[in-house]
Amino acid sequence: MSNPSAALLHLQKLLDGGKDNALLRFGLGFEYLRAGDASAAIQHLQQAVAFDPTYSAAWKMLGKALAEAGRGLEALSAYRDGIAAAEKKGDKQAMKEMQVFARRLAKPVAPE
Repeated sequence: MSNPSAALLHLQKLLDGGKDNALLRFGLGFEYLRAGDASAAIQHLQQAVAFDPTYSAAWKMLGKALAEAGRGLEALSAYRDGIAAAEKKGDKQAMKEMQVFARRLAKPVAPE
């Protein structure tokens, strides 16, 4: 990972100070993904959806992090869980976006 951003350092300090919730974990996951550390992002995003299983933005970011880490099947599963959560919550935009990402992942890779 390159130099951590000020935002990442601040969020990590909050976590180290005893604060822990879905929004904080989402922020950490987002910042770690931006910094190029997909595996750290995955850990925080998994914690975010454990705190709040209806957090559709966290599911979407988790799917993205898993896909970037080369874990396509797990990413597809995260998107499907996220689609179900978004549908239950009425978050139509997030649901549509995750459906598109899931379709792309589910497509077999064409030989070159």
